[in-house]
Amino acid sequence: MPTPSPAGRPCLLLPLVLKGGREDGYHRAKMGVEIETITPGDGRTFPKKGQRVVVHYVGTLADGKVFDSSRSRGRPFKFKIGHQEVIRGWEEGVAQMSVGQRAKLVCSPDFAYGSKGHPGIIPPNATLTFDVELLGLEA
Repeated sequence: MPTPSPAGRPCLLLPLVLKGGREDGYHRAKMGVEIETITPGDGRTFPKKGQRVVVHYVGTLADGKVFDSSRSRGRPFKFKIGHQEVIRGWEEGVAQMSVGQRAKLVCSPDFAYGSKGHPGIIPPNATLTFDVELLGLEA
């Protein structure tokens, strides 16, 4: 069972920055997020800065332990691209996904929670893996 964050919200809410760009298939971004497509999306509809994205996700540690999941809560997670609402790996990774795409995002510590981690949930310097599905976009 996933461990909720101390505030009872998804533990992805940390301020970090957006860098653009998108590619298909499996690739490594310049500084810390690997994206592997599980199921392709429409290939045309990509999030733009300022748009709210609607995703389902499951986050796991290197040992496979689930630390957070919108799927287990039964409701999708929403955030605005470029508004520093989520970790950098998500900003960059989700911005490269098209609607309907499901992908594995592997975020190195510098694109996740860094040397501090998230006490009680994410250890320091943890590489995180997310199974993310981009369900839709809102204005």
